[in-house]
Amino acid sequence: MSRSEATVDTSELIHFLKARSLKLVTAESCTAGLIASSIADVEGAGDLLECAFVAYSPAAKERCLGVRPETIARFNLTSEAVAREMAEGALRGSCASLAISNTGVTDDVDPDIPAGTQCYGWAFRDGDRSPVVFSETRQFDGDRNEIRRRSADYALARIPHWHALFEARHGAPTGSNAASA
Repeated sequence: MSRSEATVDTSELIHFLKARSLKLVTAESCTAGLIASSIADVEGAGDLLECAFVAYSPAAKERCLGVRPETIARFNLTSEAVAREMAEGALRGSCASLAISNTGVTDDVDPDIPAGTQCYGWAFRDGDRSPVVFSETRQFDGDRNEIRRRSADYALARIPHWHALFEARHGAPTGSNAASA
């Protein structure tokens, strides 16, 4: 994946989130807070960032985000299934209308998972109904910190795409009314 595919204009994204009254929560493992930090770097972020969870260990993912041990055992920590449960758990534990999650590896720590593999979840609160969750897996090249930075950028850059798909499928607002549901 080229670097340009993983970058985001944070100021533009802030405008996108504000225009749609989206409030964000993150559930981060491999990126370790970089997604939330990228939003916090921009003036006005306090209106958009509800909270951030950094859950690095399996036990923290289970305890703080409600990821089921069975999901980890069946799919691996670096999986869309875990990313989806992390996003859902972050949404449950917050007043946000949008959750972004990330879990992945930067190094050759797992013979079954290539270095640079990153899994994501984007969960949108849909009124009183269950959250609508989308997920993806991507692989990035580079050193440990470059992979983490590119991964955080990618997670943010994909918000407009997944939000458009959410609106096309559900037509429900995800803004402040949904956040209080």
